[in-house]
Amino acid sequence: MGDSTDIAIRARRLTKKYASGSSTITVFQDLDLQIRAGEQVAVIGESGAGKSTLLHLLGGLDRPTSGHIYYGPWETTAMRDAELSAFRNSQIGFVWQSHGLLPEFTALENVMMPLLIRGVAQSTAAKKALAEIAKVGLEARAQHRAGELSGGEQQRVALARALVTKPKIVLADEPTGNLDFTTGETIAALFSALHESRVVTSLMVTHNLAFAKRCDRVLLLDQGRLRPYNEATVTSQ
Repeated sequence: MGDSTDIAIRARRLTKKYASGSSTITVFQDLDLQIRAGEQVAVIGESGAGKSTLLHLLGGLDRPTSGHIYYGPWETTAMRDAELSAFRNSQIGFVWQSHGLLPEFTALENVMMPLLIRGVAQSTAAKKALAEIAKVGLEARAQHRAGELSGGEQQRVALARALVTKPKIVLADEPTGNLDFTTGETIAALFSALHESRVVTSLMVTHNLAFAKRCDRVLLLDQGRLRPYNEATVTSQ
């Protein structure tokens, strides 16, 4: 994977288990992952393979049963909850299948919220949010309530919201999952373009193989293991 200083995200011997009645379900065990700085990586796999679980662990939204997660020199798995929350809010942008916008607020207000939560002045937050909305091609819709926007427009707003804090890492969970093929392709292309222009490091989980192939690498999560995706040995996803 190159020099260790070039590694933006590293998971080492990552294990996640859940108690289910009297038994234990192992999602994955001793999983390793390295992502270079500036790389765009996709993880594919069948439903239930643990893709979203992996994303939640990497994003600090859940804790592994064991193992270690590093962002550069920082080990997030060693952080206390408050420290982890602060790190997550300052370093990571999230894009979800369900956009999570507040329908009664405008697109602009939705994108402003992460900045306002940080204590950024309202006028400054509005200026930065409008700039991000323009980059996703929705400047003319900035004052429309989120509930008035189409699904594709809502996902564009969600992408602007994820990027407005200038995160170093972007994690995306099925960002085109609720969209039709054409709209999904538009979002996929926009996501890739924004990734390149920001020089961020991004990891996404997706069922959309066409979307995944836009990335620098495609990994298959299967039976608790990550391996490079190979179309010659995998017939369908």
